[in-house]
Amino acid sequence: MTACAIEATEAGDTAGDDMAVRSADSGFTISADGCYAARLAGTGDARFAERWTLDGHEPYAVPLPLGQPEEPDAEVAPMTDGRVLIRRRVADRQAFSLLYPAGKGTGELPLGTVESTAATLLPPAPNGRGGYALVPGERSTAVWLVTGGASGPERVAEVPGRCSGGVWLDPTGRMLALDREKDGITKAVAVDLERGGEVTPLLQITEESNDRLVLADHESGLLLIRSDAAGHDRLGWGVLGSLQPARFPECLRLADAAVTPFAIQPGRMLMPESCAVALRIDAAAGSWVGVWRPSGRRLLQLAGPAGWLAGAGLWNREGQLQLPYTTGSVPCGVARVEVPDLPLPPGPVTESAQAESAGGELFRGGGSPVVRRPVPLQQAPLIGRVTPG
Repeated sequence: MTACAIEATEAGDTAGDDMAVRSADSGFTISADGCYAARLAGTGDARFAERWTLDGHEPYAVPLPLGQPEEPDAEVAPMTDGRVLIRRRVADRQAFSLLYPAGKGTGELPLGTVESTAATLLPPAPNGRGGYALVPGERSTAVWLVTGGASGPERVAEVPGRCSGGVWLDPTGRMLALDREKDGITKAVAVDLERGGEVTPLLQITEESNDRLVLADHESGLLLIRSDAAGHDRLGWGVLGSLQPARFPECLRLADAAVTPFAIQPGRMLMPESCAVALRIDAAAGSWVGVWRPSGRRLLQLAGPAGWLAGAGLWNREGQLQLPYTTGSVPCGVARVEVPDLPLPPGPVTESAQAESAGGELFRGGGSPVVRRPVPLQQAPLIGRVTPG
């Protein structure tokens, strides 16, 4: 068991560690409730799953090695009960198991296999009760419930076309957004897992553009979008259930740097313009952190902590940005960054008013919470009518 350090920092106080911050995607995944995280730790031929506990007074990490090291292409995801879901490729099959601490060792619960040479774990479901994987086929992509079902992996949806990504749109784990490629064009679609995988359009900036969903917050409805409707990739935002056009702020377009959102501030019910968004900024000099709000119309750039697991982090309800890091002296740490708040936009929009103005439909199913049915976002004002910011 490895102790964690919580480092309280002011925005921009901590210098980045080039070797650690320049690393590729960390593979660090946080559970739906923010209590746990998991990653594939180690290097070379000595890889193993590692679980981080984030919700205690003193967070800590627990290594979960087994009799043989994990392959570098294995994937892990934390469950809300503290177990870690792992996907491994075994010959021409995908094998799934749950790992957990067991005394001084590691326990493993095999879940079953899926016949495929490729698969990708989806982000942890927001209801905390299921783990899903995306499995490509020749002409379609299947969504599999690999843990949390009745018995063994269960195929719950089949989506025509080749799909990637995976963003949850509601708190119940019912609506899943996927980026679907058909006829050479990629569009984000919404998949209803309670209606046999019913597919509806989600993003439609222009007919010919590639429109992907990067991130979504089901409390506020804020969507982060990437589209090439302007002739090149731009990062923009919209609101789930709205017919207002997607907007592509100039402040999110940096010369010689890639900007990727990784966390949205929670607790801003139906106030998407007030949500703070944390972004990973990658350039030749390394990687660092950006913070932006639609209402703020500017990008605040901050140095990440030394050894930041670049692209990983979450907001807490108090508005602090928490960034996991690991160094030689601190193998497991979380830096808390205080981000200055910006004035909120006037006049919060109620859910009923938002649905009415969007022409969207609110519906309930079996007493479950209200789910906003996705409505396609229409063409953005990219030429001639530039949105401030």
